[in-house]
Amino acid sequence: MIHTPSEEPSEIIEKEDVGIFQDALPWVIGVVSGLVIFLSILIIGLWTWAQIEDVQLGGPASSLLLWEDEYREMTGIDNVTEFDGTGIDLCIVDTGIDTTHPDLRNANVVSWRDFISDMQEPYDDEGHGTAMSGIIAADGSLTGTSPGVSLIVAKAIGSDGSGTDSAIAEAVDWCVDEGAEIVSLSLGGDQGFGSGLFSTDALEQAVEGAIEEGVFVVAAAGNDGDDDDGDVESPGSVDGVICVGGITRTGDIWSGSSQGDNNGRLWPNPILPRQDPDRKPEIVAPGHEVPVLMASGIGNGAWWGWSSGTSAATAWVSGSIAVLLQAHPELQRGGVQGGEGAIDDVKNRIMENSQMKDGQSGHDDHYGYGLLDIDALIDSFGNTSSEGEIGIYTGPTGPWEKLLVEKSQVARRTTARVPPVSSTNASV
Repeated sequence: MIHTPSEEPSEIIEKEDVGIFQDALPWVIGVVSGLVIFLSILIIGLWTWAQIEDVQLGGPASSLLLWEDEYREMTGIDNVTEFDGTGIDLCIVDTGIDTTHPDLRNANVVSWRDFISDMQEPYDDEGHGTAMSGIIAADGSLTGTSPGVSLIVAKAIGSDGSGTDSAIAEAVDWCVDEGAEIVSLSLGGDQGFGSGLFSTDALEQAVEGAIEEGVFVVAAAGNDGDDDDGDVESPGSVDGVICVGGITRTGDIWSGSSQGDNNGRLWPNPILPRQDPDRKPEIVAPGHEVPVLMASGIGNGAWWGWSSGTSAATAWVSGSIAVLLQAHPELQRGGVQGGEGAIDDVKNRIMENSQMKDGQSGHDDHYGYGLLDIDALIDSFGNTSSEGEIGIYTGPTGPWEKLLVEKSQVARRTTARVPPVSSTNASV
């Protein structure tokens, strides 16, 4: 190669490299642009397909699925495969429900009323009600304790997470009028004066009226365990209510779960000593890092999260009672053994068939009569229905035959796990 005096060989090589790069640059830009366009079309296509086929892309964190499995095993709900709450009307009094959630699209919401803003269509502007509804009726990535249940939903708590006694009392009355078998109250407040003797509190009076009609009322013990005031919250304090405390995945009491005062007192609010099976709380259920559904527009935009509180434990028990009532329709409001007596019977069976902690022999002011054991509770009523023979009952879901399940004790778990990023506020 001939070079001019002013050009060194290295300079020529650099010029040749620049030329090659300039020639390749349009090709590189074209390839990258093509990939971007292809990926964009692919994403749009997947999104369109998901909308048309009603498919949810993504899902909850694997830790949430693991925690759900652990809690389902601990409470025996996995052993009850033939019942899912179908045919049972369960009323949730809370902040509402987000029926657009992918895990609630199949939820059977049979009645709705908004006691806050009088909106005609279901919604949830706080998120707590959707979380509780999911624990009961989720049917998707997460599975509720009774996904076949018919939901009656009353919005009586506002976007700030609070509601008045009068509005909640009116909602409870409405639930009863709508034919609810169960009223789930993942909420609580101060007890009315004379609670347990006579009540001046509108909500406690509404709850007592529901129980007299044979409606099961399940309510939260409260979340003040870290700074406990000495008793459970109202209306969980009412004798006939099933009051629920919370436990962790190890089976230990959740630190925030309120304790009951069962010895009676004169001050500041007089109550008589509580007697079995109405000592408070009656039962404990999952209350720490419980997988829940997140309402759209609430929190960080995730569909799934977790919640700690006796609210979650209450919803877990409410859904489980729906399964019990499906298995034993004689205990329903219209059943041959229904009414207030059925509630007393169920509470006695809870006292006798819950999983007590190590060393426990009777009621514990934190742990109640023990951890919910729904398959043992169902089995305690036998495998026959008073409305059928040899376990065969023809009801809303068709003929079924109840299977006897051999009970095995659940091993307590001691492995701590880091929670996922998203969480709903823990509140009662």
